[in-house]
Amino acid sequence: MDKINAVITGVGGYVPEDVLTNEDISKMVDTTDEWIMTRVGIKERRILKGEGVGLSYMGIRAVKQLLEKTNLNPEEVEVVLTATTTPDHHFPTTSSIIAYHTGCKNAMTFDMQGACAGFLYALETGANYIRSGRYKKVVVVSGDKMTSITDYQDRSTCPLFGDACGAVLLEPTTEEFGVLDTILRTDGVGYPHLIMKSGGSAYPPSHETVDNREHFVYQDGRVVFKYAVSYMADVAAEIAEKNGLTHDDIAWIVPHQANLRIIDATAKRLGHLQTTVFFVFVNGHGIVTDGVFRTVRNDECLNVLQVIHIQQNISLCGCVCQQRAAVMAEECWSDLSDFFANVRYIGVILAAP
Repeated sequence: MDKINAVITGVGGYVPEDVLTNEDISKMVDTTDEWIMTRVGIKERRILKGEGVGLSYMGIRAVKQLLEKTNLNPEEVEVVLTATTTPDHHFPTTSSIIAYHTGCKNAMTFDMQGACAGFLYALETGANYIRSGRYKKVVVVSGDKMTSITDYQDRSTCPLFGDACGAVLLEPTTEEFGVLDTILRTDGVGYPHLIMKSGGSAYPPSHETVDNREHFVYQDGRVVFKYAVSYMADVAAEIAEKNGLTHDDIAWIVPHQANLRIIDATAKRLGHLQTTVFFVFVNGHGIVTDGVFRTVRNDECLNVLQVIHIQQNISLCGCVCQQRAAVMAEECWSDLSDFFANVRYIGVILAAP
């Protein structure tokens, strides 16, 4: 029996229309556009506005676009899996809400919470459902409404985050491409350094937790920077060596879009992979935590189309994949799907503390 692998056969995505600029943030906290650009590299970020509007709003639109682009009957979808740190509710699952509103009424639904590595954990999980041979069509959704847990009184974190969502369709193949290899690790040492302290079972919501602003992201930037750079670079080199790749074999590395300083430092630390081009689009979207590949803007998409050639390897700092259509864009999905037919991607998991 031929080996079954999982391949991405379609993509969809949604980013909100409203934009929060550095100038807007400078009116909220003591900062400037220059300060943010120098230390973070983000010019603006998309934000989702509206009463009672959560992640599912974006996820529904991402999946509807995916279904339309692939001409897929939603009743054929067998699994809807959502990676997110900001679900609509503790329960029901955001996946179940998305499935209901997109007509995926026969699908098993569940959510995953993997923070920055969420999309990649979900992609590998979805790929394993395909590899099992029991499932033929799996939709992986990944997104966050990070502005809902961002403290706009904290100048060290509020310039970082934005809102967005994307979706991919996984199907089986017996050909030598798809999600080929992964390195997924968590050592847990960063518990006190990157956390939303309250709102869970350890520290349920109370007047005290709200007054102490414990329902927002807290981050020790220096510690996160140290671990992100070392872990991401080390695992990138490791998976390249594991698969017999040199920098000449890899055309692009697509890292988690934390900030430009981390990306630059990672590139330098990689050494023999230093000449590889890093694909960066953090500038116009901010961090959306559970995956980065869904929010590429149209102009950046076109740049990719001009640079990448068929059969080049691309390193997605998340997982190792070789797929038909993976990089997501806001306005040129069909162009990407056609262009990336049989393009090979080699990638690594982003390790965060």
